[in-house]
Amino acid sequence: MRPTHARNNIVCLSASVSLPPAGPARSVPAPVPRTHALPRSRWWVEVLAILWLCWIYDSITELAPLRLHVALAHARELFSLEQALKIDPERSLDHWLAAHHTLALLASDYYDNAHFAVTLALLGWLWWRRADIYRPLRNTLVLANAIAFVVFWRFPVAPPRMLAGFTDVVASSGAFGSWHTGALATHANQLAAMPSLHIAWALWCTLAVWRMSAGVPVRALAVLHPCLTGAAVLATGNHFVLDIVGGALTLALAAACVRTAGPLTPRRAAEASVLLGAGARGTRALRAACHKVVTKSPTG
Repeated sequence: MRPTHARNNIVCLSASVSLPPAGPARSVPAPVPRTHALPRSRWWVEVLAILWLCWIYDSITELAPLRLHVALAHARELFSLEQALKIDPERSLDHWLAAHHTLALLASDYYDNAHFAVTLALLGWLWWRRADIYRPLRNTLVLANAIAFVVFWRFPVAPPRMLAGFTDVVASSGAFGSWHTGALATHANQLAAMPSLHIAWALWCTLAVWRMSAGVPVRALAVLHPCLTGAAVLATGNHFVLDIVGGALTLALAAACVRTAGPLTPRRAAEASVLLGAGARGTRALRAACHKVVTKSPTG
């Protein structure tokens, strides 16, 4: 091969292969380690948590007949405070809805059924499909209920429908699955208006959907749910405006506590086990030392 022909081949080859210009060396990103999906919590643990909450709720409900007068007095005080603050639309909404039977039935059905159906369905779906975010959301919901139960116990409040001048729209409309009439009425705490767990649960659903989806239509529906719930609980005479505020604050407090506590990571669990083990060993050593002192002490 002649030298001129070889040089031409080298030029063609260099033109066909583009090389990056000389410059500072670029760092190659380290490979991201694969994370394993978190396992679902045991189903019987979730069932025990629900049964525990139901037991506490039933225990507080049994006290309701003994505190009716106190709860009515608290309700009148809340309504008077709202009137002084000019935030008392409950009676006007209640009268308007009671005069429209079809809307009253729809609002009552939404009040009675969406509260449980939406929340429990979303909770079950998170447990089954999104174990990575389920535990903190579950803990937030449980803690919100526990906080509300303490308020139900210490500060019972009757709903507006039990005051003079209001109509029990849910009972008068014949809503499906009503907790105000029939056998179900004996299992519901009628003096648990403050805080509104309807609002706390609805806002929890919004929080859960916001965590698991970035879709605008899905998030819009999640925001619509507490708005419809708030309108339903006010218009049916089941909650005051201040009850709604209390429900929102209850969920916010529960979420803040869960966020502050943080997840129980394997490292934290190991540290806790080490501390417990050290405490147990210290207790055994103290008992042994006390036993030696007692056995060596002279007997009279």
